Amino acid sequence: MAGTQSTQGVTKKARAKTTAQAAGSSKAAAAKKTKAKTSTAKPTTVKAGARKATVTTVPSKAKAARPKPKARDVTRLSEAEIHRLQRADLLLGISRHMAGIETLDEVLRELVEIVSRETNAERSSLFLNDPETGELYTRVAQGKNIREIRILNDSGIAGWVFSSGKGTIIDDAHADARFNKSIDEQTGFRTRSILCAPIKTVKGDVIGVVQSLNKKNGRQHTHFDKDDLEFLQDIATQAAVALQSTEFVERMQKKRSQEMEFLDVVSDVTSEINLNALLAKVMGEATRMLNAERSTLFLNDEKTNELWSMVGAGLNALEIRLPNHLGIAGTVFTSVKSINIPYAYADLRFNPAFDKKTGFFTRSILCTPVVNKEGKCIGVTQVLNKKGGPFTDEDEQRLKAFTAQISIGLENAKLFSDVQNMKNYNESMLESMSNAVVTTDEDGKIVTCNRAGHRIMKLESDADVIGKTAEEFFTGKNDWVIKKIKKVDESQVADISMDAELFFGEEPTSANVTTLPLISSNGEKLGSMVMIEDISSEKRMKSTMSRYMDPGLADQLMEGGQGDDFLGGRSADATVLFSDVRSFTTITEALGPQGTVALLNEYFTIMVDCITEEGGMLDKFIGDAIMAAFGIPVAHGDDEDRAMRAAIKMLTSLNEWNIVREARGEMKIDHGLGLNTDNVVSGNIGSPKRMDYTMIGDGVNLAARLESACKQYHAHLLISEFTYKRLKGTYRIRDVDDVIVKGKTKPVRVYEVLDYHTDETFPNLMDGVNYFSEGRKHYTAGNWDKAISSFKEVLKANPKDELSNTYIERCTHLKAEKPKDWNGVWVMKSK
Repeated sequence: MAGTQSTQGVTKKARAKTTAQAAGSSKAAAAKKTKAKTSTAKPTTVKAGARKATVTTVPSKAKAARPKPKARDVTRLSEAEIHRLQRADLLLGISRHMAGIETLDEVLRELVEIVSRETNAERSSLFLNDPETGELYTRVAQGKNIREIRILNDSGIAGWVFSSGKGTIIDDAHADARFNKSIDEQTGFRTRSILCAPIKTVKGDVIGVVQSLNKKNGRQHTHFDKDDLEFLQDIATQAAVALQSTEFVERMQKKRSQEMEFLDVVSDVTSEINLNALLAKVMGEATRMLNAERSTLFLNDEKTNELWSMVGAGLNALEIRLPNHLGIAGTVFTSVKSINIPYAYADLRFNPAFDKKTGFFTRSILCTPVVNKEGKCIGVTQVLNKKGGPFTDEDEQRLKAFTAQISIGLENAKLFSDVQNMKNYNESMLESMSNAVVTTDEDGKIVTCNRAGHRIMKLESDADVIGKTAEEFFTGKNDWVIKKIKKVDESQVADISMDAELFFGEEPTSANVTTLPLISSNGEKLGSMVMIEDISSEKRMKSTMSRYMDPGLADQLMEGGQGDDFLGGRSADATVLFSDVRSFTTITEALGPQGTVALLNEYFTIMVDCITEEGGMLDKFIGDAIMAAFGIPVAHGDDEDRAMRAAIKMLTSLNEWNIVREARGEMKIDHGLGLNTDNVVSGNIGSPKRMDYTMIGDGVNLAARLESACKQYHAHLLISEFTYKRLKGTYRIRDVDDVIVKGKTKPVRVYEVLDYHTDETFPNLMDGVNYFSEGRKHYTAGNWDKAISSFKEVLKANPKDELSNTYIERCTHLKAEKPKDWNGVWVMKSK
């Protein structure tokens, strides 16, 4: 090999030079042996270990004013001196040879060959320290490829030498506790003896180690000695300069290459404007740049407070969303600090559920925030599983620099995506609208007309309207639209014409016409928009339904085409609500007719708002009572909860209103409510001369009975078991009774809702509910004494709980009566 020949040449040349110098000095000494005060130098060859050295002393010319020094007789040099001269010459040759090598790989290869030959070792290796990873590494040629081997810089014999900075000789490797026997088992090589020395700079810093294995003398194995160690340390010292310089050059070349590659990557990535394509590019480049297995770029969705990504390297395209404060990505986003995790499963912040879901095994994680030029974090980049080991500080810095450069491109792409989505949304919305929409530009030409416009204005194609001026299109009886457009163009204020008439063909069209100015963000006029709502066929139906319900609900029914079914009658599950004012007769006597009407108007306004806010339908007012339903004419899927929320709001709103009334010196109002869920029949019911939209059925009657039962149970809100079982929300409820209401034969379980209470109106509420529940169990089982004891505990928690007093009276009565076949059911004898 060329490397072997070159190193052999270094040694031979060094020895030849030493011999030649000695021979020349001998001849010069013979020629001048007759001169006085001149020493004769004869070349002398002395064996020094296994190495030979020829040394001579050359006389120097004396200066005119100074006597000539005596030349030293070479025959008087000791073997140690000759050995040192020979070694110094050899090391000088090695140093000169190493200075001519340009790459680190060549320096490592040459030094390993020199060390093996000069120490008569079977094998040698040289490790350099990587301060970023805390590892010792070396490179081994495998065919045309170079393999890098790394070990921790504090493990094994090499690690001990590096850490201590001291060389060592080991005669029996397997007897040394620091030796790693598994290496021999893996490679099949038998390590007998080891010579290992640190590589130190001129400042004394240890930058690596060099070691020789298995010294041989001919075919026999022998031991390394102190002279070998000293020689190896000398070689290491000479090699340190070459190693440092070539390693520095390699590092600079690598960084320059990375920088050029980095600039190319950033230029390529930031040129992409499509957000999904940009995400894919960024993740692909991050994976390749850091030699990782997978990467994901998450962007923050400010509307939902979620981190999302459309793609992940190695995954099918899909949208991934997670809360922006959870997990490792959430931690990086909220703290705006990078996280480098060498062992993912050892970190409590890592969620292994993602690995189980995808089948991917996460080993190491590097996650950095993506920060825009204003310093705001807009997302995070997460890279997984660097090939060959954990991520380094250099990887972290490169990823930070990369994300900093692409943040502008990401924001531009996100802005472009938002604009594109808004454009698509507007176009889709325009086409899906039931109203006609016509827009004009600043010159008055019509530029858009949606599908509904073609239908309402009876147009066959775009050619009938697009490109024409508003004056050309809105002619004849429709010319009043032109006046509206001009008025809006001058005032820049929207104009609405309700129930106007337009003529498209022979039949007039009743419509609500809205004219709007179109203005840019800079305040410049862009044109006008005319929106036409055809109300011809819906006017009467909508007017009729608005008497029964919130106008918004009526609009919803009309848009869904359910008006005929709504008025014609149908059967559906609904939650019926009844409310009734307590002691209303006393109130009317105190207020008189006018005061009573004013009171009811104010009371109904508050209560109806609570019902309509939850999507309920007001059926009717029955004197001071209210009848309403949830689930008809439109079902929501959570109508029971809507009814519960409305009822609770009615109670709390009444309490707030009573505070106002008391402040005005007026009497307080009290009412009770009942809820029941069942199948009811609804529709327009009555005579041809007078019809009302209402509900009928057993479910309606039970709700009315529950409202009336509030008086007997000293409650404000009672619900049936049918409503209770369908509730999805969590409420504070207690089981009140199993009762057979008037007119029924089967018992119904009744519950009291307590969510409207405060700590003042019902202290120790949960304790009271628990004791009451315990009392109800004893009551149902006929254990009267235990039941009375539990109800008394309720009164200790809340002395105002009249229902517990009622049950104590019941238990006392039943205990004395001793009813047969007791089943815990109470029969209600009045409505």
